[in-house]
Amino acid sequence: MKDLNEILGMASRVQEELTKAQENLDKIEVEGVAGGGVVKVRATAKGRITGVSIDESLLAPSEKQMLEDLVAAAFNDARRKADEVSGSEMAKMTSGLPLPPGFKMPF
Repeated sequence: MKDLNEILGMASRVQEELTKAQENLDKIEVEGVAGGGVVKVRATAKGRITGVSIDESLLAPSEKQMLEDLVAAAFNDARRKADEVSGSEMAKMTSGLPLPPGFKMPF
């Protein structure tokens, strides 16, 4: 059985790796799209929205409801992609760490 100092050292290394991984997620950008690309939302893999692009054809008052729906759809697409990238990056970062089988990260 490992002694307490070794276990504490491993826990410290795990915490350092997780902190680095979280910082890296804010540097990775994904793009969600809706309406065939007329609405785009850019976000980091951490979920921070970095930009929104809306085609001018949707700026007419008669297109208000469609624009709102497409912005929501693009946001959800970006969020889904951010979650996928985040999970993939965290899996890479924790692959060499001594974590118990089935251990799920809290993010």
